[in-house]
Amino acid sequence: MDKIPTLFLVLFLVGCSQTQRTTLPEVARPSDTLPKNVILMIGDGMGLSQVTAAIYSARNKLAFESFTTTGLQKTHCKDELITDSAAGAAAMARGIKANYNSFGTTENSRAPKSILERAEEKGLATGITVTSSLTHATPAAFITYQLFRSMYEEIAGDFLNLEVDYMVGGGKKFFDRRVDDRDLLQEFKNKGYKVMTYLEQEFEDVIVPTDKNFLYFAADGEPLTHMAGRSYFVPACTRGVNYLSRKSPKGFFYLVESSQIDWGCHANEAQVTIDEVLEFSEAIEQMLAFAERDGETLVIVTADHETGGLAINGEEKKRELDIAFTTKTHTASMVPVYAYGPGEKFFTGVYDNTEIFAKIKYALQL
Repeated sequence: MDKIPTLFLVLFLVGCSQTQRTTLPEVARPSDTLPKNVILMIGDGMGLSQVTAAIYSARNKLAFESFTTTGLQKTHCKDELITDSAAGAAAMARGIKANYNSFGTTENSRAPKSILERAEEKGLATGITVTSSLTHATPAAFITYQLFRSMYEEIAGDFLNLEVDYMVGGGKKFFDRRVDDRDLLQEFKNKGYKVMTYLEQEFEDVIVPTDKNFLYFAADGEPLTHMAGRSYFVPACTRGVNYLSRKSPKGFFYLVESSQIDWGCHANEAQVTIDEVLEFSEAIEQMLAFAERDGETLVIVTADHETGGLAINGEEKKRELDIAFTTKTHTASMVPVYAYGPGEKFFTGVYDNTEIFAKIKYALQL
């Protein structure tokens, strides 16, 4: 009777040992069409059920339904079947399996360079727009070499080690009200950044400079939910892609995260979850519109993991779904991947989350 569970464990461990595999060729063939720009859009905690719930709740067609290239990614981390955002994002950012709550750097080894760092080294413009603090797990995975996701002030300091051209998110307090008394906002200004916060102007009223790197803080800590009044996300995405497209003739890499889908699921708040996905769809629509006009941009939409074990049990009445959650934490469910633009064909199939890194690295020839 013990053989079946043992066999399952062996098969799982064998699968883990093969996660560094990539199915991509080493050199682009002349006939391949590769993108100049990549926009990676992550819906934190967004599984297929969250997307489905938003589609069935909406009055109009959502951006998710526009994609013809789709895939599924496996999300487990190095030491657990169920991942967290730090390890899940590190897999996509750096192509490695990290332990739960970490980014892949340990006391004995340093994680490989992230896709954002590689893009910068090649001379591409880079940007980050999130609905969390900038130091939160997902954006941090592309920036930091700290040991754990909870090291917010240390992660904030790591942003100064890079030259990210455009950044919008929360977390101001980790930059200017610190235990070490450093004022990182002033340090960014000393580096030539235009730094602004919600205390000066709402994002919608800000004029983004064309001749300077730009950093905007939308909240002291974590931003509000969209239902509670947060309004900067879609405008920041739109202005960000326009800014980055003019910043470097070599192209850009842009990370966008709808962070609070995850938080709605953790709280088992169906309406918050759906509202966050609907807002994310608006941002995706704007990025797809840019990519269609531009013709050289690959848009990838995915998630770091599923949260809440969301189930749709039917309708209570028209567009009011009967939704249940099985947990307040993450699950091991695979998550969807959507792609549009040059290189979209690489994202079909079922593969490990580390291959998101490999596919972007190949697409941008990094």
